[in-house]
Amino acid sequence: MHIASMIGSHPHVQGNINDTLIRAIEEAYACAATCRICADACLGEAMVADLTQCIRLNLDCADVCAATAAVAGRRTGSNEAVIKWMLKVCAEACAACAADCEQHAGMHEHCRICAEHCRRCEQACREAAETITASRS
Repeated sequence: MHIASMIGSHPHVQGNINDTLIRAIEEAYACAATCRICADACLGEAMVADLTQCIRLNLDCADVCAATAAVAGRRTGSNEAVIKWMLKVCAEACAACAADCEQHAGMHEHCRICAEHCRRCEQACREAAETITASRS
């Protein structure tokens, strides 16, 4: 994605970018899309009633990932405490979604793919949260 070049070109960043945070933003945007697609694929399954919780977690994870990526990508001003918490919440949402999708991965390829993306995003967000120094301005 082009997130690094966009953030790097921001006048308040002056080329000083956090590569770990950039990776988390990219993973979160990708995970949001993957989870939305997985939810839709679950709705298309014959046994949709058995996938209700999976669909719920897919949609929750997609919304949390999208919000996290949006907040983390803002560079005007500062809000490190919120960014750090959003990354942690995103990691938790991804962990929950991945765990549920892993239960269906043997029967549904879309759940297997979604679980893999959620685990990647979870890890990226945990790593990025560790690089954020939360301070109040």
